[in-house]
Formats: sequence, C-alpha cells, structure tokens
Amino acid sequence: MSIVDDARSGVITEEMRIVARQEGVTEDFVRRGLAGGHITIPVSPYRKVKICGIGEGLRTKVNASIGTSTDIVDIAMEVEKAKAAERAGADTLMELSTGGDFTEIRKQVIANTTLSVGSVPLYQAFIEAAINDGAVVHMKEDDLFRITAEQAKLGTNFMAIHTGINWETVKRLRNQGRHGGLVSRGGAFMTAWMIHNEKENPLYAEFDYLLEIMKEHEVTLSMGNGMRAGAVHDATDRAAVQELLINAELADKAHADGVQVIVEGPGHIPLDEIEANVVLQKRVTNRKPFYMLGPLVTDIAPGYDDRVAAIGAAMSSSYGADFICYVTPAEHLALPTVEEVFEGVISSRIAAHVGDMIKLKKRDADLEMGHARRDLDWERQFHVAMNPDRARQIRAERMPADTDGCTMCGDYCALKIVNRHFSF
Repeated sequence: MSIVDDARSGVITEEMRIVARQEGVTEDFVRRGLAGGHITIPVSPYRKVKICGIGEGLRTKVNASIGTSTDIVDIAMEVEKAKAAERAGADTLMELSTGGDFTEIRKQVIANTTLSVGSVPLYQAFIEAAINDGAVVHMKEDDLFRITAEQAKLGTNFMAIHTGINWETVKRLRNQGRHGGLVSRGGAFMTAWMIHNEKENPLYAEFDYLLEIMKEHEVTLSMGNGMRAGAVHDATDRAAVQELLINAELADKAHADGVQVIVEGPGHIPLDEIEANVVLQKRVTNRKPFYMLGPLVTDIAPGYDDRVAAIGAAMSSSYGADFICYVTPAEHLALPTVEEVFEGVISSRIAAHVGDMIKLKKRDADLEMGHARRDLDWERQFHVAMNPDRARQIRAERMPADTDGCTMCGDYCALKIVNRHFSF
C-alpha cells in the first residue's frame, strides 16, 4: 500500500494530518488531493523527514539543489550547503553531484538534513559509464534501473526521471533546432545515448519496470524536463511541448499505479509566456503538481540570476505553479558557494510568497508587517521578516540616536510625526 492507495481507500495518514495543520486546510482536503493526483507528500520508508505537501491549494514550495562537479569535489562543503538551504527555509533539497563518490556524498547529505531529498539517478548511471567504459553512450540499461533502486534505498524521497525523451521528442528537436542548444544534462545524456545506440529511451520503453521500483520504495516520481529551454527564445517550442505531452500521459499511468507524481516545467521563459506554460501544464497533466525550474525571464543578467528567477517564480506561483527550483547568483557561471545557496533560497522564498499572495490570497504576514511598521515595533518587524537575522544586522550596523526610528529618515520619520497627532 502506498500513500496514494491509502488516500483512495479513505485512510487519513499522519503525513496528511501534518500537511493539513501546516497549510490550514482540512485533512480530507489533503486526502482528496492525494487521491486525485493534485497533491504529493514525498516520503520514504528508509528515513524520517520534515513532512512537506506540494500541490493544489497549498503554499508554493521551494527546492534547493546542491552537488559536486568534476572540477570541485568537496563533500564537507556540500553538507554545509544542505544545512544552509535548510536554515534559509528551503522545503526540499536535491543532491545532484556529478563528481566524486556518488554514494558517500548522498549518504552524508541525507544524514545532515531533515528535508526530503531528491536526485537524478540518470546522472550517476551515465557518468559511471563514462568512467568505467569510456563514454556516456556505453551506459547499460540494467545499470540505470539498478542505480535508481540503490538511490531509493538510501532514503531518497523524490527523483527526477527523464521519461519524456523518446524518438518523437528527438524528432521535434531536430526539426526545429534551438537558439540556446540542449542545456539539460539529463536530456543531453539520454539523447546522445539514443542516437548512438539507435535505441529507445529505456525509461520510456520500460516505464512499467520503473514504476515497480518507484512504488516498492515509495519514491515520488518527478517527470524530468530534459527538453527545457536554456534561452528565452526557445521557450514553449515543439520539443518542450512534445516532452510535456508524453510526460503527462505517463504521469496519469504512474498515479493510476499508486505512485506519487510531480511534473517538471521549462527553465527560461519570457514573462508573456509564463501564464500559458502554467495553464498548458496544468491542463494536459490533469492538474498534477507543477515543478517550475526557475524560470529565468531574461538571459543577460549573469551574477544576478537569483533575482531574474525570482521574478519568473513569483509570476509562475501566482498563475498556479506549486513547486519552484531555486536559482543562485552563480547560475551559468560557477558551482555556488554556501552563501550563494542561502541567498538563492531566500530569493525563491520571497518569490513563492509573492505568488501565494495572489494564488492563495494569503496576506496575513504582510498585514502584520504593515501594523508593526506603523507602530514602530521593531521586534515584531523582525519576527515577521523573511530573514530576521539579516534585518537585525542591517539595523544594528546603523542604529539611530532615536531608537524608535531608523537612519533612513532620522528626525523626520513620517510615522513618528503623524503618530504624535493621529491614532490609526
């Protein structure tokens, strides 16, 4: 029995109760959302995690991605990134290492966070093939499924699986071309493997076997977005839409088999196409939880891409996206530092909150901040703030002579002036 099976049978589990309390909704609302495939709660039989509900009617969640590269393999630093992401308020974590001892890195990350942890098993399968057999195109299909099961047994809660790349998707990519190329590692690995071996994507061809592994280990299936746009001029193109349609059909099958499903969305999208992408994704997937990667709304701000993505994420959330993947200031430039991971999470949390103000009409915290500012109640302002420590630090570094105000206005604080003569 999976949590989806429980929900369909009318059983309300402890995970459903926790999500209902967190979100201020009824337990049956959560149960019905799980039964209908509109809500997921990543769990694992191998470890206890901080429960997090993702989907329709719930607060927009933020994922932080960490992991080594072939240039920088520092397990201690990745552990610190995991801790920083959790401290900054991330809801989930993805461990996406492409260098070093994959198993040891994942073990240590999982041991040092209470968050649900995601992975992309395909990375390990292809990179081990490159190391052991000389090229990623020599990846053995059995190894891909073996590694998927092994990662699940480590306590991985959700996995990005690139099921939507098949010969039809590749045909669309070839026919249309790309201004920004193919930027998904998973998409690039699988497309190269298919063309070299003249074989169908095993994750698509053997989807029933994949579902057996997912259900046995209670892993949430995140339908990977291997054809996502890496430039705004490639947004919503034929290859991306083709992959979405395939993933939508497979997502229905997975949910019917009792596997929880999330559907990933495109990465670089101009503002005027975000709403269309969210509506299309929700419509064709029968309202499955939508995991938006970014999105980045312009391509010309390297070094500030956390801000670029925050603009897109706020819009996406407001239109109905349920889950967003953070972007750090180092995106497109380098492996992020611990500090950049923290900043990326904060930027995305702000974006998610802004979107939820529209999508869920939840503005209580903003109302409380308005009252606290009106009353010059600094402790209350810090309590409501997204990052209280930073707010306290800035104020402490430039403390005014009159501690009721701040050094922005000094003696001529509008609130102090009016509060002497007027009561709100």
